[in-house]
Amino acid sequence: MSEVAFSLAPLSKSPCQVYFDSRTNLAEVIEQVLQQTGPAQLTISTFSTSEAFLRRLHRLKKASLVQTCSLFLDLKATKKTMELLPMMRGVCDEVVLCQNHSKVVLMCNDAHRVCIVTSQNQTVGGRAECGVILSDFNIYNQLNDGFNHLRKTGFEPSSF
Repeated sequence: MSEVAFSLAPLSKSPCQVYFDSRTNLAEVIEQVLQQTGPAQLTISTFSTSEAFLRRLHRLKKASLVQTCSLFLDLKATKKTMELLPMMRGVCDEVVLCQNHSKVVLMCNDAHRVCIVTSQNQTVGGRAECGVILSDFNIYNQLNDGFNHLRKTGFEPSSF
């Protein structure tokens, strides 16, 4: 496991937080948020995902921290990501292929609405990445509207 470079402050006291370095892993940030919010529904968009990210997400789901998960992937990365389709289907409740380059994570439950907007795909690249964690209902709703549009314009990948 990589060194954790980012430590999330309490969301109730810091509704806007940022990280910018090459050591912070998106899956670790998601886990830190879930430790504060408790179990949540996740909506995730990325250009590309990885087996390591999906394994971490699977562990969070198995630990009942992830209630449901929707994953939005870009059509241009289809060849690479379709190799992971069986694993994606085992972890995610919904997989949508669409015109997408965003890297966003929405997390919600009865008490919380959290957004992570990041430069990081769900792959490990050892490069500097930037992310913003926001716990604002209005921003959450605006980003969720974007996902609803992608859901209408995208499609579920067919099985092998």
